[in-house]
Amino acid sequence: MRKLITLGASLLLGLAVAVTTANASQYYDMASQSWKDVNGYARGGKSPIKRTTVKYDGAYANSPAGTIVINTKERRLYYLMGDGKAVKYGIGVGRPGFQWTGTHRVSRKAEWPGWTPPPAMRKRVPNLPAYMEGGPNNPLGARAMYIGSTIYRIHGSNEPWSIGQAVSSGCIRLANEDVIDLYERVKIGASVHVIQANQK
Repeated sequence: MRKLITLGASLLLGLAVAVTTANASQYYDMASQSWKDVNGYARGGKSPIKRTTVKYDGAYANSPAGTIVINTKERRLYYLMGDGKAVKYGIGVGRPGFQWTGTHRVSRKAEWPGWTPPPAMRKRVPNLPAYMEGGPNNPLGARAMYIGSTIYRIHGSNEPWSIGQAVSSGCIRLANEDVIDLYERVKIGASVHVIQANQK
């Protein structure tokens, strides 16, 4: 399992990896190594993938209610409800080279979490702050659920266009509306299984 890779960024129009600044109108384009305008995208909006309740018989289907199964290839998160049902959310996942699998537990939850970009990310992306207060412009979004002792999180995003993409440095992102819904359901200590497609 990949460890100690920082919170990632989002993919804009398939061309640019983005990390927003405190200035909500810009993202960092890795291809040109420069900050660019978001061009009017609504921040904090709805996911392009609708949240649904589904029948679930996939990996870990016999796990207790409250278990989270994240399928990185499918780019979906399943919150198991018991009785063969799950809430299915669209997610953004790690980009190539930053994906991982494993089993952990939710170790902490936070509302409007602050963000401390690690040194490796600050080296890769110029002008990132040493710390960003929680709030609408924060890349961690409205809620965060911390995964074990890793640096990975299931968190919100103020970049809803990134949902359904493989864009981050390992964290699992949902649109803010969805992460708030998931946050209310998830308990500290809940199992989190990160898998690839068809893994049992």
